[in-house]
Amino acid sequence: MNIKGRGRGKFKPAPDLSQEQVTRVLKEKIAAEMELIHEGGYVQKTNANKYYKNGKYNVVSLFAGCGGLDLGFELAGLEAVIGQNKAMDCYKDKNKYFKRREESIFNTIYVNDNFTEALESYEANFPKDVVIDDSDIKKVRSFPSAELVLGGFPCPGFSEAGPRLIDDDRNFLYIHFIRCLMQVKPKFFVAENVKGMMTLGKGEVLKQIFEDFKAAGYEVKYNLLNACDYGVPQLRERIFLVGVRNDINYNYIFPTQTHGTGNSLLEKCPTLRDTIWDLKDDPGAYFTGSYSTIYLSRNRKKEWDDLSFTIQASGRQAPLHPDGSAMVKLGKDKWELPNGENSHRRLSVREIARIQTFPDWFEFSMGNNHKLSNNGKLDKAYKQIGNAVPVLLAKAVAKPIASYAVRDVKFSSTD
Repeated sequence: MNIKGRGRGKFKPAPDLSQEQVTRVLKEKIAAEMELIHEGGYVQKTNANKYYKNGKYNVVSLFAGCGGLDLGFELAGLEAVIGQNKAMDCYKDKNKYFKRREESIFNTIYVNDNFTEALESYEANFPKDVVIDDSDIKKVRSFPSAELVLGGFPCPGFSEAGPRLIDDDRNFLYIHFIRCLMQVKPKFFVAENVKGMMTLGKGEVLKQIFEDFKAAGYEVKYNLLNACDYGVPQLRERIFLVGVRNDINYNYIFPTQTHGTGNSLLEKCPTLRDTIWDLKDDPGAYFTGSYSTIYLSRNRKKEWDDLSFTIQASGRQAPLHPDGSAMVKLGKDKWELPNGENSHRRLSVREIARIQTFPDWFEFSMGNNHKLSNNGKLDKAYKQIGNAVPVLLAKAVAKPIASYAVRDVKFSSTD
């Protein structure tokens, strides 16, 4: 609900409507958005349907960024076909992975985002038989056929660290995600967002989004997952919504925890030492410069045998490298860096990519803007990596769908 006037406290709960009424309202919203797609607007550069493959679950990826969610699904789809050990062995080796990745049950055919450098990264790391579209999603008239739609729609007003303003238009880009669902009618969709979406408007925002997805024809489940529970060396909580089309007889169950810390029967979650120790002497480029009062308002440094803080979409806000002395608390919201700021550094691009479980072969574009400073260019990579879904978390969410897809494709081929 978009209330005129800015500021906190503007939210009013959505009225109680039947599913039929919600569907009607949703169609009206989408129709209004479609009217904004003027005749001279988006013209599809190439037909993504030509990349559609029978015997696969074809994928449309919206708000794709550099492709963390997509790579995790592709990896899960490969594992469902060739097995976990072989898939993970390939994942660590670029040549092996590029040789076998097309065996994945998932086949991405269309990607949309308007972050130029992120799409350059996507193009450098994914197969060429995919349409990479930098158009404003509000101007995309139609989407190609697919069995699966993925996306982490933008969430600036959902973030607990952000303004949490209900009248931020960017919060309603999910309407275009739903527009895609209603056009394409995929068998499944997966959407990811920040934890703050659960509490915005005292939970009413999530309730409305949940009802909108149901009204589009899907049984929807959501869960808050912590990346460290699935082998990602970082404390990072995100909400996932998984939709199954109403006519599909399948009950999606979120993955159970596979990794833990301390004396646990679970597999040990990798620490910073396990993840980036070998990069100590050759970390690659990292964001430099002074640390603001806000940065020094809390601890930013973990020890080597800890999990990382959440990787944020900013070089300036990147956590500190574990080496050197621990930060010292001086008082409320005030910490210092012992021995001076020059004795400490932020995590590098390579290090945060590892922490987000991107393979070492994954390349990140910093663009071609020669007017940007070195920090400005680096920040393009930090933003891509921080915005991405950790690859192994995406893989965990994808595995149940990948297993179903393999069975479904085999059944369909013999039907």
